[in-house]
Amino acid sequence: MMMSVEHKDMANAIRALSMDAVEQAKSGHVGLPLGMADIATILWTHYLKHDPSDPTWPDRDRFVLSAGHGSMLIYSLLHLTGYDSVSRDDIRNFRQLGSKTPGHPENFVTPGVETTTGPLGQGLATAVGMAIAERHLNARFGDDLVDHKTWVIAGDGCLMEGVSQEAITLAGHMKLNKLIVLFDDNEVTIDGSTELSDSTDQCKRFEAAGWVTKRIDGHKTEDIYDALAWAQEQDKPVMIACKTIIGYGAPTIAGTGKAHGGPYGAEEIAGIRKNIGWDHPPFDIPEDIEHAWKREGAHAAHLHGEWAKRLEASGKKADFEQAMACELSDVAAIVRAHKKDVVEGGKDDATRKWSGAVLEKLTEAIPHMVGGSADLSGSNNTKAKCQEPMTPDNWGGRYIHYGVREHGMAAAMNGMALHKGIIPYSGTFLVFADYSRAAIRLGALMGTNVVHVMTHDSIGLGEDGPTHQPVEHVASLRAMPNMMVFRPADGVETAECWELALKHQTGPSTIALTRQTVKSVRTEHVEENLSARGGYVLSPAKGEEKVVLVATGSEVEIAVAAQAALEEKGIGARVVSMPCMELFEAQDAAYQSRTLGGDLPKVAIEAGVRFGWDRWIGHDGGFVGMDSFGASAPYKDLYKRFGITPEGVVGAVEALL
Repeated sequence: MMMSVEHKDMANAIRALSMDAVEQAKSGHVGLPLGMADIATILWTHYLKHDPSDPTWPDRDRFVLSAGHGSMLIYSLLHLTGYDSVSRDDIRNFRQLGSKTPGHPENFVTPGVETTTGPLGQGLATAVGMAIAERHLNARFGDDLVDHKTWVIAGDGCLMEGVSQEAITLAGHMKLNKLIVLFDDNEVTIDGSTELSDSTDQCKRFEAAGWVTKRIDGHKTEDIYDALAWAQEQDKPVMIACKTIIGYGAPTIAGTGKAHGGPYGAEEIAGIRKNIGWDHPPFDIPEDIEHAWKREGAHAAHLHGEWAKRLEASGKKADFEQAMACELSDVAAIVRAHKKDVVEGGKDDATRKWSGAVLEKLTEAIPHMVGGSADLSGSNNTKAKCQEPMTPDNWGGRYIHYGVREHGMAAAMNGMALHKGIIPYSGTFLVFADYSRAAIRLGALMGTNVVHVMTHDSIGLGEDGPTHQPVEHVASLRAMPNMMVFRPADGVETAECWELALKHQTGPSTIALTRQTVKSVRTEHVEENLSARGGYVLSPAKGEEKVVLVATGSEVEIAVAAQAALEEKGIGARVVSMPCMELFEAQDAAYQSRTLGGDLPKVAIEAGVRFGWDRWIGHDGGFVGMDSFGASAPYKDLYKRFGITPEGVVGAVEALL
């Protein structure tokens, strides 16, 4: 590397900023930045393809700090290489309100941070999705427009988390040779030595999953240069085990669990300064070192300019820009035409099948929709006829067989959405939202445009029993901020919910769908997307209204049947379908009151728990649903057993009135 400033001085700039920031904040994790500074310096100044002047350059390499507690590493790198997003004042205000340097990296706060990390293992699994997106878009647009790598720094904790196994085996199976993991192999966790809890040979583990590996001294520059160069020539995903010392330079705690986090204290920090040969005041970077970082940090900027010229000259420019912007064709028109077909067909079916039917049309019209399933394609109805499997031999395929990896699947979809160029969706059973919840939550926090198709959404799945029957899951997903939860009643609402999910580009969506056949309840007003308001009057009372029945999904038909039975008793009932509480909550109070009949008594019907319903029906409102787990039996028997029937609704109304 041709520069007057030595490597150790540049690496020590990272160490100094990191330890000063953590010490001033009196909280944080400086052990990883101290240990990984040598590797990060060489990567960011010599191998990482990036342009500090444009953090969103589509063909940049992606850098993921999976061990997100070591956030000062990436903040130091962004600042030193010249990104505008992290100023020296932001570093001084590490972990303080309003700074661009929160405790864990957040992509929606700090440009240059590719994904929010902190929950260990999530960054690695998200990076797999980024690498998949790169290979798929490369197949679509060619090397001229898409040819970059995904680099990950992961620690011992990341590799202990279960999601890492799902991610590692998926990446190995798919031969993601543009994915390079730098394992911070310091053999320490918070409790102390990893010998306390783990004895895995990580290199053998990765190799067994189809990766190539190499072990290096993470503080020996020649080893680092050689390994990073070697990594880029492999035809499989790469893991480099970098033997490092956590808390490098700390005189009394380096290499111990105490070095992981927390302020080290003035005496220990002074010892680090002495041991690494850094005699500058806190937050001060000498001008020559700062200049060297800016110069070397921009080492790949000229590649951006060359890429921009190729894009301008490419006949695929318009398609590429549409894909990266995730632009949609006229989804509303597609859905409107489909809804007319549904009504004219006059067919009853499971909403999972209605979902499959509208997907046939949407995926054909929107080339950047990429689907998948966690080994349940036939049950989730997520694979359209136009979609071929995505494999190492066919990266242009638009359907991913994730295998039984719900957690890894959800995290990978976050990565695809963050990479851009793909609108990902995938399917599993609703009950398995528990397996993928950490990734779903992170997607909601980041605002990723991901669609989670969750079928078999209630006791209606029947004989598989309570292990597979979700009762609390819809409520728990509704409790998640920035998540849209759709539970459509029939083919018309299912199509409308798909339109809304695709248009919701500031967060994820869950579409909860039935296994069992449901009756078509929406046969009118298909020109308008009534589901867009979250809830609407599906069927007004024929006489004087005395009660309002509010239902979702498969229970809307029960509400309609109960309405007829109540009217025979002289009780006028209004039926409100509420396919999306979040959208209904977004309406003004006047619309909400008008739709729910003002002060009229209300009964909600949903084959799940009551949690969340009291906001709309009141604490004294009636509820027909579940207050226990389900049972194994044919679904019709279960609905009778738990009283989720028209007769049960009539009884609840009579008790209420």
